[in-house]
Amino acid sequence: MTPSPAFDRRMLEALVCPVTQTTLEYDAEKQELLSRRARLAFPIREGIPVMLVDEARKLD
Repeated sequence: MTPSPAFDRRMLEALVCPVTQTTLEYDAEKQELLSRRARLAFPIREGIPVMLVDEARKLD
């Protein structure tokens, strides 16, 4: 199995939370973009952030 492509951290400068329009944090271990304000974690699949609320995981 080949490793998935790495997330390009430069994307963080352009991406914002689709709910709150605030900046996101990158969690390299879980391969997610975190919106603390919306309490959501958006997955990164094959190096591509999935910025759909329906795909996001709720943060505790």
